[in-house]
Amino acid sequence: MATLFTSEVVSTGDDAGEMFDAGIAIFFGEPCPDALAEVSVVHRGAVGPQRDPRAGDVLRVGDAEVTVAAVGHLAGENLRSLGHLVLYMDPEEDQKLLPGAVTTVGRLPRPAAGDRIELIGTV
Repeated sequence: MATLFTSEVVSTGDDAGEMFDAGIAIFFGEPCPDALAEVSVVHRGAVGPQRDPRAGDVLRVGDAEVTVAAVGHLAGENLRSLGHLVLYMDPEEDQKLLPGAVTTVGRLPRPAAGDRIELIGTV
């Protein structure tokens, strides 16, 4: 296993909790537009990713982790250029995979400032 990406949570927007409850998590690197910061987990100090996320990789935030199930074709570029990652956690089976999205098996709780974000390659 290799760590492909690391960062640290700076803040979680006021409306991000509702998004997490609905199974959606939006991560955005600094600087983050104000409108997106309200619904996002803002992070800084990003290192990586060493490669695009793949099915089977593990995303760890704080002490919680989920397994990547599917990756849209733009998700890796969004992560590299903006620190932007949209997770659909435990989506419905018929939900279409969006180009910039990542689906996961399992759900993350709402993270706190200071939590470490890691993408770990397992395949």
